[in-house]
Amino acid sequence: MSVRIRQPDGTRIHALLTRGRRPGHIVPLATLSHELGGGAHWPAIGDWETVTTDLVRLIRSRSCDALSLGLPPLARALVCTGPYSQVRTHDPATGRSAVFGPADRREVLVAIGSRLLQAEAGVN
Repeated sequence: MSVRIRQPDGTRIHALLTRGRRPGHIVPLATLSHELGGGAHWPAIGDWETVTTDLVRLIRSRSCDALSLGLPPLARALVCTGPYSQVRTHDPATGRSAVFGPADRREVLVAIGSRLLQAEAGVN
């Protein structure tokens, strides 16, 4: 049985997520609603729950390129927020707080891209 995203929803989401991107560009599944205009574009795509369920099923069946990254908590938080969001941290032991933003998120995505290139090349 072939796993796929129901149509025309699959075609619509592909068009929105690939427009203006280069091949190999990383689109975190965790930020899908942000990628779709904060959720505003979901009505143009289809039912968000059905589409995301289909995407996860497609990934789990290894029918598309996807990778579970096992990121540390800060990197995961940066990837899971939108590209313009901030992540605030607080260390209760030192009382220090820090704010991480778009530049930090881009650094995480660049590092992920490098890891993906190494994996494709068979480098550990």
